Amino acid sequence: MSDLWIKLSLLLIFFAVMVGIGIYCRRHATDVTGFVLGGRSVGPWLTAFAYGTSYFSAVVFVGYAGQFGWRFGIAATWAGLGNAFLGSLLAWVVLGRRTRIMTQHLDSATMPEFFGRRFGSRKLKLTASVIIFIFLIPYTASLYNGLSRLFAMAFDIDYAVCVVVMAVLTGIYVIAGGYMATAINDFIQGIIMIFGIIAVILAVLNTQGGFAAAMDALARVSDPAVSGTPGVFASFFGPDLLSLIGVVVLTSLGTWGLPQMVQKFYAIKSEEAITQGTIISTAFALVVAGGCYFLGGFGRLFSTPELVAENGYDSIIPAMLSGLPTILIAVVVILVLSASMSTLSSLVLASSSTLTLDFIKGNLIKDMDEKRQVRWMRVLVVVFIAISVVLAIIQYRSSLTFIAQLMGVSWGALAGSFLAPFLYGLYWKRTTKIACVCSFLFSTVVMLANIFVGSAFPAVLQSPINAGAFCMVAGLVIVPVVSLITPAPKEEWVEEIFACYRRTVTVAVTDSIGPRNALEKTGKTR
Repeated sequence: MSDLWIKLSLLLIFFAVMVGIGIYCRRHATDVTGFVLGGRSVGPWLTAFAYGTSYFSAVVFVGYAGQFGWRFGIAATWAGLGNAFLGSLLAWVVLGRRTRIMTQHLDSATMPEFFGRRFGSRKLKLTASVIIFIFLIPYTASLYNGLSRLFAMAFDIDYAVCVVVMAVLTGIYVIAGGYMATAINDFIQGIIMIFGIIAVILAVLNTQGGFAAAMDALARVSDPAVSGTPGVFASFFGPDLLSLIGVVVLTSLGTWGLPQMVQKFYAIKSEEAITQGTIISTAFALVVAGGCYFLGGFGRLFSTPELVAENGYDSIIPAMLSGLPTILIAVVVILVLSASMSTLSSLVLASSSTLTLDFIKGNLIKDMDEKRQVRWMRVLVVVFIAISVVLAIIQYRSSLTFIAQLMGVSWGALAGSFLAPFLYGLYWKRTTKIACVCSFLFSTVVMLANIFVGSAFPAVLQSPINAGAFCMVAGLVIVPVVSLITPAPKEEWVEEIFACYRRTVTVAVTDSIGPRNALEKTGKTR
């Protein structure tokens, strides 16, 4: 009984802090810019942690870590390293600054609004908003999947109750405080995730006699159904290098085109904040993502092929954690809750703002003032959370596989559609509207076909993971090729858009080391 009270007490404190921050931040959420972007004044620590916690959820900690750790062994750690250096470091370097400058210049608060104004097309904006609406909801529902087994292990509480409580509490602080409440809560949740994953890794390895002993035991594991090579699960590249590369590409490059991730760059405060945020975000991803996949790599020491076949990949991580002390199990539950709630808040905020600003405003309702827009976004937060809860419970209690499949292709469809048009749109003046449409159509058609006729695909692309990675890479080719063979956009239109990068600003010496005086600037001497 005392063990249960320890777990419940920690949960209650966690929930009270989250809701309290939401109420505290409600003064920042009185207009559209404040509710969606925190007034574009969010500092580096909050932005970096918001980016990282939106990136990593229960899907990564329980689902992906268990599944890919089982398939690739310790080589699954490459996925975490890819998340850190390709999905975080390079994304911040390539996208961060340009996204912040151009989106402010175009006065766009969402990704569809960016496409609409960058390419002068209302239809393009509507198309992007429909894609986000279709694929973000099942992705949102997937966040709850990792919670079921952990809560069953820790509390023996019905899954539906866990899902509803988590959804309601997340909804309260998002509705009350908007983006600023989400960012502050993400920071706190990120701290929990960092210390939690370190503590769990140390505890799990300790049960195997330490790192060296665990690696030795893993090297002795064999599975003829996967590979006949001795020690393959303790090797540097694992049993299936090609599939491992697909996982790294999808889970790392995918962040470049996900609206809930890219939107973090819209809100960052300053040039200095971008530099600091790059370092912080990369370090966060190294610890959290690297730690999750590293931990999952030892899954075969705690389960058997028969148990995995019977209970699924989601059973692997809970099996690793079931023997830990009560206080650590409580930490793990809060860790997974933190990961899921932070991602959930970002997804519902992105969904509600996109549907309000890009679909309802000016189309269904012609005249919407600021207060009415914020009110609609708050209502839609409730709607999106409610739909995701229903989908999650239906999937859990039935054998309906369609929802699970749709969740699996969500990331690939979204990132495949948006990554290339967004990236080229920031850097290349020649990018055309038709090229964007082609990228949208290609990825959505391929990923939907992967659900219904996946068996007709080449063997390597039958996996939604590999199909999604293929769509992202294909988009990087489709957009420039189509842009070059279609009419160029009007020169004066493009020059006006890219003028934001040529704007002259005056900065302090602390931000830029310039000439000491005007004479140095002209090259003259006294």
